[in-house]
Amino acid sequence: MSLIADSDQRRDPYLELIHRFPLKPIRCDKEMTEAHQVVNSLLDREDLCSEERDYLEILARLVEEYEDRAYPMDAVSEADALEHLIDAKGVSQTCVAEGTGIALSTISEVLASKRNLTLADVRALAEYFDVDPGVFI
Repeated sequence: MSLIADSDQRRDPYLELIHRFPLKPIRCDKEMTEAHQVVNSLLDREDLCSEERDYLEILARLVEEYEDRAYPMDAVSEADALEHLIDAKGVSQTCVAEGTGIALSTISEVLASKRNLTLADVRALAEYFDVDPGVFI
């Protein structure tokens, strides 16, 4: 009987989170606001147990799915992605060309939307900027 009493009094962080915000599809902005509050409260902590980390991972996926449905983003062109990464890294086209082995003329033509990146270019740029190759696709 003491085992049952002890287990009933143990804190279950996962169930506490489920009671706070059940893991189910997010269907409206009100639910999204509540989900963001839970996500932020968990991200603010450094001492999450494994159950809390699991809950956070699933809730973050649900948030992402809702945002993708409710607020779809237009695809970004190769030129726009490359321009953004160049600006964010604070480098010149010449630096990118030297760092990737891609001809400067190719970099310029891609930025002017006169040429598309090859698979080899995508790989070199992804490595240079330390981003997923999907950024350029």
